[in-house]
Amino acid sequence: MCSKTLQSVKGKTGQVYKLQVLKLKSMITPPTIKPGDLIGIVSPAKKIDQDIVANAAEIIRKLGYKVKLGKHVCATDNYFAGTDGQRTIDFQAMLDDPELKMILCSRGGYGSARIIDSLDFTKFIENPKWIAGFSDITVFHAHLLHLGYESLHSIMPLDFPPDGSVSDPVRKLFQFASGELSPYNIATNPLNRGGVAKGILTGGNLSLICSLLGSKSDVDTDGKILFIEEVGEKLYRIDRMMGTLKRAGKLANIAGLLVGGLNDMVKGDPDFGHSAEEIIRSAVAGYDYPVAFGFPAGHFPENYPLIMGRKAKLEVGEEVLVCFEGEE
Repeated sequence: MCSKTLQSVKGKTGQVYKLQVLKLKSMITPPTIKPGDLIGIVSPAKKIDQDIVANAAEIIRKLGYKVKLGKHVCATDNYFAGTDGQRTIDFQAMLDDPELKMILCSRGGYGSARIIDSLDFTKFIENPKWIAGFSDITVFHAHLLHLGYESLHSIMPLDFPPDGSVSDPVRKLFQFASGELSPYNIATNPLNRGGVAKGILTGGNLSLICSLLGSKSDVDTDGKILFIEEVGEKLYRIDRMMGTLKRAGKLANIAGLLVGGLNDMVKGDPDFGHSAEEIIRSAVAGYDYPVAFGFPAGHFPENYPLIMGRKAKLEVGEEVLVCFEGEE
């Protein structure tokens, strides 16, 4: 069983707030959502088709919530969902809106890192809300960890069921945001390493974690449970990224490692000779914390939510248990 102590902190300015955060023993949880609340959909990275956004909006309304679309949510600027300026304007408007209870990113791809330093989180601090998404949205999860806020690693509109139905990952996203938590029990994997870890959950997409090294949004891993997932990478690049994290000291002091989807990996020519799971297991072979493979989160429709920044428990044995503080 996990338990939780709720804390509430407001800051009038980012600077004052950051000084307050240093005194906190735990992260700040945005207010829970309820039917009738306003959910924003915004595109901080790659462009997306308007029919996909419209389908997601209808599914969210079906769950009982109101929807607000970013002005440029379906804009196009070559690869991106509008220019850097347009995407910044949209995201800033969502951060500043006191009525909004969740910012749901429409998709990943690439582009969030191009706008993160142009955003002002002052009004977000005064009226916090959930920020949800994965892949390129790892940039926001990592940045929010520095600010002291929890966020949701979750499915995005791009992967909502195209038939308009409410899939289990979509339903769980809104349940988690409403405070209705449930533990995960997943099957064991022969590459797992047993043990129990407790700590704040952090991480996200492996290549994004590496790209943030040395930046203002650098992922802090010390004492934390690190989650990683990846898609479509050549295996030698997985080896290089894990080696980079190891050399940067990001793997030495973590409490535990939780590995999600590693799909559509490319063997290369010649074949690298090891699977992505084997590469990751080898990279952490010299440490003694628990390691679990196969968590159902990543680049596939069965992408279940994780609360980034929340204290969690990872128990690896005959099966794997993942639970968050606040669960009954």
